[in-house]
Amino acid sequence: MKICVLVKEVPDAAVQKRINPSTGRMDRSGEKNLNPYDTHAIEAAMQVREGGAVEVDEIVAVTMGPESAIRALHKAVSLGADRSVHLSDDALAGSDINATGYALSKALAAEQPDLVLLGQQSDDGECYTIGAVVADHLSMPSLTQVIKMDVEGGELRCERQAEYGYDTVSVQMPAVISVGDAINEPRYPSLKAIMGAKKKPLDKKAIGDLEIEADRVGEAGSKVACGDFHDPPAKTAGEIIEDEDTNETVEKVVAWLDERKLI
Repeated sequence: MKICVLVKEVPDAAVQKRINPSTGRMDRSGEKNLNPYDTHAIEAAMQVREGGAVEVDEIVAVTMGPESAIRALHKAVSLGADRSVHLSDDALAGSDINATGYALSKALAAEQPDLVLLGQQSDDGECYTIGAVVADHLSMPSLTQVIKMDVEGGELRCERQAEYGYDTVSVQMPAVISVGDAINEPRYPSLKAIMGAKKKPLDKKAIGDLEIEADRVGEAGSKVACGDFHDPPAKTAGEIIEDEDTNETVEKVVAWLDERKLI
């Protein structure tokens, strides 16, 4: 059995997210990291391997992104993936969910996995939909918000969070499963795994290697057009009232609240 885990490089949680006004895309400069939701998908893959119900031959981390995304793949390998695939090409810049899903599906089709896992969302775009788009291109069944997953022969028995409670669903493999962050607690990578991650096989792919049609990716292949993004207007500085005379201070505060009809 082969498991592919889709991962993504995202801005670090401590970095303030901004839109680049010249491109209309997210400004991805600054510190980046592996999407934290994808660590749950890697852990789910590891638990399938360690569960013993099926023999997992390899776990492959797959990403699409610029050169810097290699670091996210190294993190994925340190968490348990055996090797990684990096789809990177200038033609992919500006791809929306539709174009990204198409490109990733071509990378996955080349791998022919029995199971595709990914986190429920990315920490930047938070679209929740990439798994369904990939599954549609691959003609595979898809489930989202999965919080429990058991392998029974060639079938997956999954419990997923729904708006009204929980669903228990069985699907035939191959399948695409988006896992929720409640499914597990990701392990910490060992020092040995971190040090050895860069030595694990990393396969770099361009769109030509996977027969990806250039007019179906990037801005040309995207169905979403970015509008006129700009920062919200700056807030005026608040008024500071020094407490030199308590009675006078109280009167000022009450008058300020009364003027704004707050009392």
